[in-house]
This record gives sequence, C-alpha cells and structure tokens, in this order.
Amino acid sequence: MSRPRQLTEFPEPTESTEEHVLRHAFGQFPSGVTAVAALVDGAALGIAVSSFAPVSLEPPLVSICVMEHSRTWRRLRTAHRIGVSVLGSGHAELARRLAAATEDRFTTVEWRIGRHGAIRVVGAPAWLECSIEQEIPAGDHILALLRIRHAETYAGIGPLVFHASGFHRLAS
Repeated sequence: MSRPRQLTEFPEPTESTEEHVLRHAFGQFPSGVTAVAALVDGAALGIAVSSFAPVSLEPPLVSICVMEHSRTWRRLRTAHRIGVSVLGSGHAELARRLAAATEDRFTTVEWRIGRHGAIRVVGAPAWLECSIEQEIPAGDHILALLRIRHAETYAGIGPLVFHASGFHRLAS
C-alpha cells in the first residue's frame, strides 16, 4: 500500500476578501453550466447559470443564483415555466453568448419549446421544466428555488464544466 505524499512546502496564500481574490477563490470550484430559458412575450430569453444545485427529491427542487440587478432575470421570472438545460460539452459558445449582455442570444442555437413555454437546448444531457417556488435575496444575488415539473435526460452527452474562468470537457 502506498503512503500519501507529504508536502513540505506550501505556496504563500493570498488572503483577502477583496472581490478579485474572492472571484479567483470561487473559480477554483468546478461547476456545470446551465441555460435557464423560456419564451417571454413570444421571444426566446435566457441566461447562463453556473451556480445551479439539486436541492430536494421530495418535493423536487433545484436552486440557481442570479445577479440581483439582472434585467434578463426580471423578465424571465415572469414566464409560466422556465427551462433549465444542463449544457453539454459542445455548448461552450452558447454559454458565452448566454452570459453576454446581448438581446439576440439564441440565433444559432437549436432549441425546442416545452408544453408550457420553457425552452430546452438541443444536445443538453438533461433538461428540467420548472416553476419558481421561492426567491431569496442573497447579497448581490437572488437565490431562486425552482420546483421541477418535468425532467428529461439524454444518455451519451458529456457535461460542460466551468473552472478557473474557462470551459472544459471531462476526460473519458
């Protein structure tokens, strides 16, 4: 049995609660990326969200965090149902577009509309059709609890991973 490697020298830590240091610290945690989208006033509207987490199986809940001043979220939250597409490894450009402050985010994206107006991105390994259960102010963000009304999964599609300010694929 091999013994764990002992480190004798550690790099000096950067200690601060300044925003740039916190962004770097938060960026050390890899996360998936989701497209949160719906039809609003007849147009496709969506945002990229990497702060997504399963919350509960009973009742079926997930959470997302969005910037409190997001104009897109203010409009998106009015939709009857919201789609949460777990983005696949080929969706890095879509994630960039959904994160940008532009109106025309869905021009080259293949997507489908659910029965209640939620948008599903084609090629996503999982899709959830949700309604807003609760919104909780959380600093400069809003923590939104979403109740899952319908779920679909698609085998054989790897997830898109966000880490250290970049998009990555998992090695098989």
